[in-house]
Amino acid sequence: MNIVCVSHLRWDFVYQRPQHLLSRAARGGRVLYVEEATAIAGASRLDIHTDISGVLVAVPRIAADLSPDDCERVQRRLLREAIAAHVPGRYVLWYYTPMAIALTHELAAATVVYDCMDELSAFAGAPVELRERELELFRKADVVFTGGQTLYEAKRSQHHNVHAFPSSVDTAHFAQARSLTVDPADQARIPHPRVGFFGVIDERMDYALLRGVAAARPEWHLVLIGPTVKVDPSSLPQVPNIHYLGPKPYAELPSYIAGWDVATLPFARNESTRFISPTKTPEYLAAGKPVVSTSIRDVVRPYGERGLARIADDPPSFISAIEDALHEDQTETRRLADAFLSHVSWDETWLRMKRAIDAAGAQRQSRRAPRPHRRATEPQVTAASEVTARV
Repeated sequence: MNIVCVSHLRWDFVYQRPQHLLSRAARGGRVLYVEEATAIAGASRLDIHTDISGVLVAVPRIAADLSPDDCERVQRRLLREAIAAHVPGRYVLWYYTPMAIALTHELAAATVVYDCMDELSAFAGAPVELRERELELFRKADVVFTGGQTLYEAKRSQHHNVHAFPSSVDTAHFAQARSLTVDPADQARIPHPRVGFFGVIDERMDYALLRGVAAARPEWHLVLIGPTVKVDPSSLPQVPNIHYLGPKPYAELPSYIAGWDVATLPFARNESTRFISPTKTPEYLAAGKPVVSTSIRDVVRPYGERGLARIADDPPSFISAIEDALHEDQTETRRLADAFLSHVSWDETWLRMKRAIDAAGAQRQSRRAPRPHRRATEPQVTAASEVTARV
């Protein structure tokens, strides 16, 4: 299966759902991953490099002095040329952003996939036309995937072929944290107990919660790993026991988690988090860490309901949940988590997605196939004679 993916996410930003899925797809076909354009001085071009996974990553560099219409026209041309050169023959057109509709309407894909991993319209800075573009993408897509159960429930009425594929996990990768004993240098200096988080630090975080926990328990040290985006870094809580270590490569995450005492998901409850399904939940569990989260619906179901995560929303209850986790014997929780995760993997998710794509492609082909010519063995009935016959 060859894939042309158009995305709003930089391939090298954070290793998450697109990287997990498309790296696996690249084992069996050509994958071209096209990022959003960046403006440059000089002539427009498309920079392409091959990721270690085999995915071809393309970044449109568009002349800054072009008008919006010319910018779209150039991007369409560059995309057509890249597909002709690198993904010959039939291919699946895979969307992560509805905003790419304007750049792809001329493409003749065998199957169209929309992997709706988030409710992008609820994020800070979302384009005003995003909802309209998404409706157009629903009309265009042959199959729609959602990044969580709550998002599936919101989208299933908008398309005839929607499937929920919640966050999965590379268990073997994160299970390394259970046996690693050497702390990374920038974390080794931080005292215990350590309460950790990794992920994007943005408008989805509950900063009041972080401030409250840090103030009430100055002997605890909150370790936050990840890039800061869409928020002013100077506005983040700045106290001695909150440590911002910045983004880390995916390969290094187990070594950081190994040194934590509790792993957390301190998300705010707002429109930007209403539909999220945090990938880090199963990753924390695979690392063998107790998990404390705010009441994000896709964490409550299934992890909270199964006793795999503690749920709390305000500083006093969040602190109480962390204290319980610090003093709990993790043996039984790890056993339950391992049993749950044995049925959750990115490999299995990709195989199930591929089957759904193949089925959608077959249905698309059957709709396009010409109907067999009917042999005229008797005179055709005209519309007028039909009316006469019925009367």
